[in-house]
Amino acid sequence: MEMDLSIWLQLAVVLVCVAVGGRLGGVGLGAAGGLGVCILVLGMGIQPGSPPTSVLLIITAVIACTSVLQGSGGLDLLVRWAEKLLRKWPRAITFAGPFVCSFFVMLVGTAYVAFAVYPVVAEVAASAKVRPERAVSASVICAGIGVMASPMSAAMAAMVGIMATQGVAFWQILAVTVPTFLLTICVTALSVFWRGAELEDDPEFKRRLANGDYQWLAGVTEGEKKFEEKPFARRAVAIFLIGILVSICVGSIPGLRPAWEAAGKVSQLSIPSLIQMVMLATAFFIIMLCRVPPEKFASGSVFRSGLIGVVGVFGIAWCTGTFFDLHTKLLADVFSGIAQSAPFVFCVAAFLASSVIFSPTVSTTIMMPLGLKFGLPPEFLIGTWACCYGDFLIPGGAQIGCTAFDRTGTTRLGTLVINHSYLRPGVVFVVSGTLIGWCISKIVF
Repeated sequence: MEMDLSIWLQLAVVLVCVAVGGRLGGVGLGAAGGLGVCILVLGMGIQPGSPPTSVLLIITAVIACTSVLQGSGGLDLLVRWAEKLLRKWPRAITFAGPFVCSFFVMLVGTAYVAFAVYPVVAEVAASAKVRPERAVSASVICAGIGVMASPMSAAMAAMVGIMATQGVAFWQILAVTVPTFLLTICVTALSVFWRGAELEDDPEFKRRLANGDYQWLAGVTEGEKKFEEKPFARRAVAIFLIGILVSICVGSIPGLRPAWEAAGKVSQLSIPSLIQMVMLATAFFIIMLCRVPPEKFASGSVFRSGLIGVVGVFGIAWCTGTFFDLHTKLLADVFSGIAQSAPFVFCVAAFLASSVIFSPTVSTTIMMPLGLKFGLPPEFLIGTWACCYGDFLIPGGAQIGCTAFDRTGTTRLGTLVINHSYLRPGVVFVVSGTLIGWCISKIVF
């Protein structure tokens, strides 16, 4: 079956909107997707697809809960704990940095929590006379991809919502992604453990030291700022953890979810609906039991960044869904043979797409349903999920900001677009994570 000119034009509209929106990022990504829907529907007469409502509602509920945790001071407390852990193992910072940063991302569900810890990673490494590039680059990559192992992340919400339609349980996804992520952190940290010259032999560091631009102990006291713990911060963290456990346990055990019979058909509470209600209820308990002021509910950075992500998913996923829903059979006939005979070709395509979209959640929302339409089994897509995390290829906010945090000058962006310090750990993570996850998925499923 061949694709006629009109289909190629429609595909071109989708690809241009994804490419332009990816460069704009955030709200710009959603706006570009909205423009694509307008062109496809109003200009080309295509019936609009359905936006990913279930995924959007899960993400919104998770964002609400996490932003309330931030308003209670619980998020700041978690960051403080991360700093203390990092300072306990200065000589092992190349491994400790990625593990500690990733753990808190897994716990909270957003990579933004690690951003406050990156300067500590750089300063602890320098004070221990370990080349900071090693710890910083691995920490940024691992923390950025840590959302794939977090039951609270927007990316996980997208994956759960998509795979719930295939009868995949919440615990099955976590059983693949969590061990995959932990093993891949080790591989990634090992890939940079001996990278570059030792700090005292690095030419750029020598130059800064000679010019007086750097003093050995300047950063140590900088990280030891006085921290005032809010009265109910620990209680908020405890409630938050209980909410996570309830979501995982009830979502993983079908017998705990209520079922109803209507018109002779039995329907059970879906996992997406469960997560939505539990997260909103958790936010309520944090508000009431931790006395969070109303002005703190949605004033933090988590809510703003999360809402921007929702807009991005809404627009671009609606655009791609409109096109792919219309041509599902045709595309399946054309590409399913390739996808099934050489499934890792799909992984390469997902990686390249994610490198221009700059959002793992959006990449997941677009590529996972597409893989299912091509006939790829859910277990394969879950196992190779790491291939949807190519947003490090072109340096973004985290990479640029963390390059500045390394005052020794060993972490670099490079003179070309992609010859930066984060390229090696990023590629190692994606490749090893894809292969390790694929193997683990064969055991779990």
